Amino acid sequence: MSAISELSSLSRRKGRATAEEKKANGRDNKAAYIFLLPWIVGLVAITIGPMIMSLYLSFTDYNLLQPPEWTGLDNFTRMLSDARLHNSLGVTFTYVFIGVPLQLAVALLIALVLDKGLRGLPFYRSVFYLPSLLGGSVAVAILWKQIFGTTGLVNQVLAMFGIQGPGWISDPSTALGSIILLHVWTFGAPMIIFLAGLRQIPNMYYEAAKVDGATTLQQFWRITMPMLSPIIFFNLVLQIIGSFQSFTQAFIVSGGNGGPSDSTMFFTLYLYQKGFGQFDMGYASAMAWVLLVIIGIFTAINFIASKYWVFYDD
Repeated sequence: MSAISELSSLSRRKGRATAEEKKANGRDNKAAYIFLLPWIVGLVAITIGPMIMSLYLSFTDYNLLQPPEWTGLDNFTRMLSDARLHNSLGVTFTYVFIGVPLQLAVALLIALVLDKGLRGLPFYRSVFYLPSLLGGSVAVAILWKQIFGTTGLVNQVLAMFGIQGPGWISDPSTALGSIILLHVWTFGAPMIIFLAGLRQIPNMYYEAAKVDGATTLQQFWRITMPMLSPIIFFNLVLQIIGSFQSFTQAFIVSGGNGGPSDSTMFFTLYLYQKGFGQFDMGYASAMAWVLLVIIGIFTAINFIASKYWVFYDD
């Protein structure tokens, strides 16, 4: 009987302990929700709410002055015959497919140099990272416009050698290239991530490769690239998403009109013109969702393709 009473007493104590733990956990959860409340309100009011509203507006004719009028798929079917939209897609794809690989290549090259243990590494790291902090700003875009203008710094340097430089921004054949160069120049963020990844590669792999007689190039392709592939994949996904959403550079450098012959008419810039220039907010909302789908497709392709080239050491 004493054993039974002890078991019952123990079960009661466990029950009380469990109830107290639940109360304590409840208090902790309430505190967590209170601290998360500003973020949750921001998520609903600033992100989810406008997204749902824009999805609704994409099926309407809305000019900001009159109530939205439901039009179904008219905005999306209009895109099929919109030549400027097709051109903006071509410009954006060119910008992404050329700018992103070049930027990542430059970032990796600089990271490899800095990984050699240069004296004053924190200084160089800060200097190279600085353009990433300023690259999307209006001030840098204006500066870039001055550098590549008809009488800008680049043409002044060329004139010293007797070369008459073109209007890099006003010439349709070079306008997009100047903006791509600006994008490549802002390589600091991926460079820092590459540098952190390089520091995580064990040195024993390189020592073993040297013993086997592997050259520096062979070590790079056989050790560095496979071990760094998750970092490359991470940077690739982030830079593609960010590049598709680029707006400030094209808006400032081109003066907001898409540049000569719409050569710098990014998809986001055309979306801005439709929504806030022509007040065709329904069509602009539909364009925004098309851009979201495009980014989602490319992100999914990257994740599917990563199975064939991204190496995880686990």
